[in-house]
Formats: sequence, structure tokens, C-alpha cells
Amino acid sequence: MTAPRPQLLHFADSGEAADLAAFLGRLVHYDRAAAVRLQAGGDALAVFGRPPSFDVLAIRTARLAAPSGLLVSGVLDVTVSAGELLESLDEPAGTAVVPTAVTGPPWAGVLPPRSGWRQVPGLPGLDAMRAAVGAAVAEFRARDEALPPQHRTRSERDRIGSEIWSRTLGDTELPLRAVHAAQSLGFLRLIRTAVPQQPATGPAAEPVALLAAGSWLRLRTPYGSIATRRRTGLGPLTVTPA
Repeated sequence: MTAPRPQLLHFADSGEAADLAAFLGRLVHYDRAAAVRLQAGGDALAVFGRPPSFDVLAIRTARLAAPSGLLVSGVLDVTVSAGELLESLDEPAGTAVVPTAVTGPPWAGVLPPRSGWRQVPGLPGLDAMRAAVGAAVAEFRARDEALPPQHRTRSERDRIGSEIWSRTLGDTELPLRAVHAAQSLGFLRLIRTAVPQQPATGPAAEPVALLAAGSWLRLRTPYGSIATRRRTGLGPLTVTPA
């Protein structure tokens, strides 16, 4: 029996491959066994990942070359190892081999909707968001250092972290953990005018915006998006797989 031909992704340019490599590298830094779900069609690739401890979905898109150079079928929807995908990336050539599919974790079947997004008000600027994350990190460290030795346990630290990162940003419903994830994954960098916008899934808006669709919230930036469920997060939900 002939082995199936490896699927090859052709990126629009080497910069797209490099940006995706940086995103995958950050995911693997948090979890060496991280998986990502890939969805591609036409000239766009969407990569979904879930960095541990943040309880959010991270989404990075990349522009692909002509659809005919994508895959035999022209479409792709598969969950793979983030580390293997990172290793297969050839940045100078602007290509990547799609690794063998893996059994996806539960979150991989719970993706945000593709359409129906609307912009919601109240999101502060980049400087204010970074300052909010910095203040939260400083508070966590101060409270952790103030714990008596007998209370400096993983469960107590988790309790403090959950309390802090569950707070919402300004007048929005966006939890601080989502902003923290965006900063940790490099999505809150200074915006260069040369950076292309993420593919539109809703009304045209500012480069950084807060969007809502049903029970989902999405912090969108030119470098990627962070999506989360309102109030309950992703863990205990029962939903229809995407």
C-alpha cells in the first residue's frame, strides 16, 4: 500500500512562516506536548492553540500562496503536534509539512464561530492593557511573597492566581487572563503599519478590538487573537463540536 503523500503548506512569503514559527515556539514553551488545530482553505491558514493555565484559545492566521499550491484537496482541517509542525517549518522557503494527525484534546472541538462577530466598546488602549497585566503580575508576586511558609502551596497560589486573572478589564467582560495570554504570546506588541490585518470575520474596526459572538469574546490584534467564553471559560462546557 502506497503511503499518502505528505501535505505541504506554501506560505505567501517567508515572513508569514517566521511569524507562525514564533507563535508555535511560544506555545511549545508553555507546553512541550501542545497540539494545534489547523484549518485552511483558499489562501488563509488559521492555527488554534490553548496555552495551559490561561484557559483561553489563541488564534494565529497566516497567508498562504495560491490555493493550488496548498494541498491536493485544497482544504485542511486537522489537529497536529505543535512541536512537530514547528520542526517542519522551513522559514527561508516559506513552507511547512503538515504532521500526522493526533487525537485532539477536548478544546480542539470547541472553536469560536467564524462569523457573527460584533465590536463591543470599552477596550482600553495597548499601553493600558499592558499596564493592567503588569499590575496583576506585581500583585500576584506580592501576595505570594506575603504567604506564611505553611500556606505557600500550589493550591493557595492557584487560588490567588484565579482570583486575580478572573477580574475583568476596565468596563469590559474580558478577563485579565485573556490579556495576559495576548501579551505572553506576543500579540500586544507595538503595531507596525506593515503588519497585515487578520482576515475579517466581522465589521471593520480598529487594529486592536474586542469582539463578541454569542457566548464568545475575542481580543483581536494584527498579530493574533485570544478567544474565551464569557464567565465560565472553556473547561466545563458542553457544546457542539466545530
